[in-house]
Formats: sequence, C-alpha cells, structure tokens
Amino acid sequence: MTQTDVIFIDDEDSIRHAMAQTLSLEDLGVACYADAPSALRQIDPDYTGVILCDYNMPGMDGLELLDQIQAMDAAIPVIILTGQGDISTAVSAMQRGAYDFIEKPFDHDELIELLRHALEKRHLALENRRLKAQLRQLARPGPRILGDSPAMQKVIATVEPLLDISANILVFGETGSGKDALARFIHENSPRSAHNFVAINCGAVPENLIESELFGHEAGAFTGADKRRIGKIEHADKGTLFLDEVESMPLALQVKLLRVLEERKVERLGSNTPLDVDVRVIAATKSDLKQLSDEGEFRADLYYRLNVVKVDIPPLRERKEDIPLLFHHFVLIAAARYDRESVPLDAEQAARLMQHTWPGNVRELRNLAERYVLLGAPALDETGVAVSDNVPGRRTLGEMMDAFERSAIVSALNACQGSLKDTMVQLGIARKTLYDKMKKHGLDKAEFRE
Repeated sequence: MTQTDVIFIDDEDSIRHAMAQTLSLEDLGVACYADAPSALRQIDPDYTGVILCDYNMPGMDGLELLDQIQAMDAAIPVIILTGQGDISTAVSAMQRGAYDFIEKPFDHDELIELLRHALEKRHLALENRRLKAQLRQLARPGPRILGDSPAMQKVIATVEPLLDISANILVFGETGSGKDALARFIHENSPRSAHNFVAINCGAVPENLIESELFGHEAGAFTGADKRRIGKIEHADKGTLFLDEVESMPLALQVKLLRVLEERKVERLGSNTPLDVDVRVIAATKSDLKQLSDEGEFRADLYYRLNVVKVDIPPLRERKEDIPLLFHHFVLIAAARYDRESVPLDAEQAARLMQHTWPGNVRELRNLAERYVLLGAPALDETGVAVSDNVPGRRTLGEMMDAFERSAIVSALNACQGSLKDTMVQLGIARKTLYDKMKKHGLDKAEFRE
C-alpha cells in the first residue's frame, strides 16, 4: 500500500468527506471506504497505519471487521466509533482486541491525539517485529557484511547476483579490509552453504608444504607421509575454496591449480587416480594480479580463470560512514564474549573514530572495539586522534560537519537499538528535527529497529 496513516470506514458519504478533510488538515494520510469488505482488501500484515471504523454499518459491522483484522494481524490498531452511551458495544470492542473506542459526537483534538498514539504504537510494533527478524538472521551461522556507505552498497550490489551461481570470484582489497568475511558471506548465502568452506592462506604455508595442503597425498608419497591426507581442494568438494593471498602461490603450483579449475579433477600426491571435484574458488589478493601477470610473476591464464568477476573492497578510510555501525557491531560481539556491558560511544568518541586513518582497516577497528569493551574509553587513545587537535583533510568544513552529524545519528540509533524516542533524548533534539536530519542523510528508519 501507499503511505496511508488512517483507513476510515463509514457508510455515510458526508461523514467520510468530513473525516478526509479533518485528517488531511492534520497531515495524516487517509483512505476512506464505504464498507468493511472494500477496506479489508486493502489491508495486509505490513500495513503501517490505523483502522478507524464506525460500529453500525450494513453487512459487516465494526466488531466483525475487528475480528477479521485481529485474525490477520493483532498488532494493527482498530479504533471503533460508537453511538453515544453505547457502553456495551465499547466494552465488547475492547474485549475483542480494539485499540480504543471513541463516542460520537467526538472531540476533534481527542480523536487526533488518539490516532497519533495508535500510529506510534503501530510503528513500534513493526519495528519490534523487524528487529526480531534481524535477530533471527543474526543468529544464523556465518558473517554479515555491514555498511550503508555508497562504497559498501556497491560491493553488495556486485555480490548479490553471484550468490546463486558458481562463478569464480577475485576479491581485491587491502590487508584487514574484510576479504575473508566477504568470502564467507558469499558461501553462507549460496546453495553451497551446507558444504565446507575451506580457507587457506597461500602466503602463510611454507612453499614445500602448500602442494600437499592443497592436493593432499597418499601414504608414502614422500618422506614423512605416513598416511593418506585429504587436501583442501578435495575437502571443499561441493563447497567453496577460499585462496587468500593467492599472489603468493608458487608458479609451479599455479599450473596444477589451473588444471584443476579447467578439468574439475584433482590428484593427490603419489596417486595416478583423478578425483572429480566441484568447487567454487574465491581468490583474494592485495596485489595487482594483472600487473604481476604482465611481469611474469603470476600466470596470466590462471589470472583470467580466477578473475571471472572481480570485487573491490574499499579500505575503511574510504567508507568512514560505516565506522559507527561496524564499531557498535564489534562492541556487541565483544561484550557477549567477555560478559561485559556494552557502553555506547558519545559524540566526541564517535568523532575520534571518524578522524582516524585506520591503516589496519576493519581488523584494526574490531581489535579496538574489543579493547574498548575490556578497558573502556582510554582504549580510544590508541587512535592517536584528539578531536580538538584534528587537522582537517581535503574535505570542506561543511562536508566534515555533515559526515560527523550523520555518524552521530547512526551511532545514537544503533546505541538505542533503533528507538527514535531514546535517540531524540540522547541527541537532545526534537522528533521532527531527527526525522528531517535522517531524511537529509538518507537514513531509513526501517534499517534501525527496536
């Protein structure tokens, strides 16, 4: 449905017309209907507004409509208009789940106040429902990709169409920018999620061992090979193989990996029997593989085989709008891990995070969040930024103030678990001011739920 605050139902044309004018003057969106069945066809469990209906109507009366709404979604507020002195009807309506009733003739201000309170309750109910859905989602295994900055939205837009297919992906990003988390996100949200996610850091395994790690070996294949070992590629069958720091893989091994990708078969060291494998490969690098291939330091044919789709993860310094959200997320995780209280940042602390250059990217932010939970505010001194001493970069003063204002609002919304009322109190601003600023910064209240 479109934005309709109130659905009003009454069988008299003059009353519908008067009510439409009254509510419109109060900036309340209204849709009027002459009978209950017509209105019911416009209502579903996602309806964000309030139902206001007359009790005495031909066909389906107000109480029968109330029962239908209750069966659909008991959290939709229904206000019944009753005749003067009809106490028994009002009592019955409340017993059957009506939000409230109001007698005719009604006081204008009383009705508007009642409708606004009912609207607020409806919005809170939907926010709570959304939060519960988010919590269920967060309870699932696997990482989440967080960030509403344009840079991260571009990453998500690139990745989402790839979740249901098995194309190889090359992830490029600085150390600590979240390449592993992105790879796990892709796996956990793909049809391969029921199978293994197998990660190997090609730069951390000694060159003389990495071939055995990837391909496995038979007993006796080489000195010290006392028993058969299943390699990473075979272990990732029907799942995902994540090759981190793939630029570190020896050239000789790159040839064997290329053959696996082309033939979809793997041979353990010491064996002549090829085994069928079905793996999706996500490779990650902090280097320019195209340049390395041009220089002969990385096989060009392997580069093109891995680079079916390339995803660039921006460094944290290029998506500072996401810092409050990420920090809050890491604080919640650390607080749960160490059984500590989660203390929200104040405005000055949030500004300090925004002004740090984050050479260690998201990994550095996560580690700082853990120390903040354990040590408190002094841990933030590790950023080396004093707000009062900050020297502006290339952004204008207006741009920096806008960025800070947005981060402060996001931080407060997260700290208050999406409660607009609590956010108003924490920021010391009026509701309309908060709504205006959220609109200015492109913040949708649907993303912050109680």
